[in-house]
Order: sequence, then C-alpha cells, then structure tokens
Amino acid sequence: MKARTLITQRQYFGLDALNLRLAAARVLARVVGLAPERARVSVRNLRQDFAVNTVEGQALFEELVAEGLLVPRAAQHGDYRLTERFLEFATARVVEPLPRDRAKQLVAKACELASCINRQWSRNPFEVEAIATFGSYMSLDTQLAELPLGIVVRSRTTARRARWGRMATKAQGAYDIRAAFRELSSFVRVRMVKETRLLSRPFGVVFQE
Repeated sequence: MKARTLITQRQYFGLDALNLRLAAARVLARVVGLAPERARVSVRNLRQDFAVNTVEGQALFEELVAEGLLVPRAAQHGDYRLTERFLEFATARVVEPLPRDRAKQLVAKACELASCINRQWSRNPFEVEAIATFGSYMSLDTQLAELPLGIVVRSRTTARRARWGRMATKAQGAYDIRAAFRELSSFVRVRMVKETRLLSRPFGVVFQE
C-alpha cells in the first residue's frame, strides 16, 4: 500500500486533513478482521463516521466513489467496499506543509549529497548520474506535502572505484543511496531509476554529471 501524506492547510474531499483521516479510520475500524467478502460499510455508517447529513453525505460518497476510495456493491444497494486507496487515507500521516523555500534548500542538499556519493563512496557500485524533481515540486504551490526526488544511477566508473577491498553488492549499494537521500528529510520521497526518461513527467533536472 502506498504511504500517503496529508497536509494540515489543505482540503481533501471538502474536509481538512485531520478530520478526513479520523473519519476514514473510524470507517476502517468497522471492517478490521473481517473476511474480504464481508468487509463492507453501509451508507448509514458512513454518514455517522463522517458526521454528515443525507444531502452532504450523498455528495461526499459520490466523490469518494469517483476518486476510487469506495466501490458500490451491486448486490446490496447502499453498501460500499473499501479500496486500498481508502486505506491510504485512513492511515495517512498528517503534517504541517513544507514551505517551498525549505524544499529548495533540501534540493540543494540533495545535489551536495550526490557529489559526495560520487567522489567518496568508492565501495558503492553505483554513482549518481542525475537528480530530478517531479510531482508536487513542479506545481505552483507554495506549501508542499512532500518532496519527490528522482535519483538516476549508473555503474560507478573505474576511476572512482576503490582499488582495494570488497565492493558492496548492487542491492546494498542501491539501498544505501536511497537511505542517504531519505535521511535529508521526512518529506523526501525517493524514486531510483537507471534512465531519466523513466521518471514521471513533468520533471526538472537539478543535478547531472
């Protein structure tokens, strides 16, 4: 299941982040431990858990269905099945937004880290070819929920490999690079690829060697 982050100053389906998560968690608690075929919730329970009336609830549930959080059960009118996307919101972390100025500082630190990895991590089989920002960073938002970074790696050049000692395995090398970038901030979301074209568009390259 995808880890989801909600920010406090943003509305989701007409609800603030904390109230949405709390309501979704109440709904989820109703089906915990049930077999998939029995894990369903009624309109009445949804209205109760989201604290909405009939008219407000109808509009909300139609939006949740349209956005893939609920699936109507054809065999039972008024019942819904919870999707994995619903679970993401029920278990999401709620944080204060990341100011864009702070995000820019983190991007600069990521570039510095990439240079350090390339020049000093001589026992890592990979080096960083490029870093690209994508996702919410490419929007005009001044407050961000996360900082997605695309890390493009390539095999380390012979000149930058350790002359003595054992090289790390590829799996360990990739893990170490991901971990280092994630340690920059809890807002950083790392996607590691071997080619820039594999990143989600639009993206912007902020580091390249």
